[in-house]
Amino acid sequence: MYKHFFKRFFDFWIALTALLVLWPVLLIITVWLHFANKGAGAFFTQERPGKDAKIFKLIKFKSMTDERDADGKLLPDAQRLTKVGRFVRSTSIDELPQLINVLKGDMALIGPRPLLVKYLPLYSPEQARRHEVRPGITGWAQCNGRNAISWAEKFKLDVWYVDNVSIKIDLKILLLTIKKVLCRSDINNDAVATMYPFDGTN
Repeated sequence: MYKHFFKRFFDFWIALTALLVLWPVLLIITVWLHFANKGAGAFFTQERPGKDAKIFKLIKFKSMTDERDADGKLLPDAQRLTKVGRFVRSTSIDELPQLINVLKGDMALIGPRPLLVKYLPLYSPEQARRHEVRPGITGWAQCNGRNAISWAEKFKLDVWYVDNVSIKIDLKILLLTIKKVLCRSDINNDAVATMYPFDGTN
């Protein structure tokens, strides 16, 4: 009952309440990022696969500039990541606009993180089971290593969550996420700005 009805009910009302309470903070961050990103904008949208691999547009605060090299190619992530962007990422503030995705029903508050569309054909049948539920702003894998663990480990944790969804697990994930955000742990993998790309093997 929780997985098929109450989870979505709670997600909607929690997301709506959070947006109503946080909108002044979100407005300030939007203005701050507008200037820090050197005209690149404050928001970042990207197509991601959701439940049943249905594609939706994920919304995040933008933490990088659009600076390019002499050939017109975007500079590496680490070079485009601004000080403000590093702050909003390390505190997970960049994830807050996804509350809009939760409100729309694209996402849940808790579930496997929505990854890139190009990864879809690379998953094994078992790994693809992560799409049996709505993706989340945070999830079991984020509480057990986030970007500091391998893709294989992350997918095992995602599938474990799919098989064990419950209000008890969701509350545990929520509390662990708050702890990790406050400690700013497991944000980046070594010296890179984001997780290494998934190639079907790593």
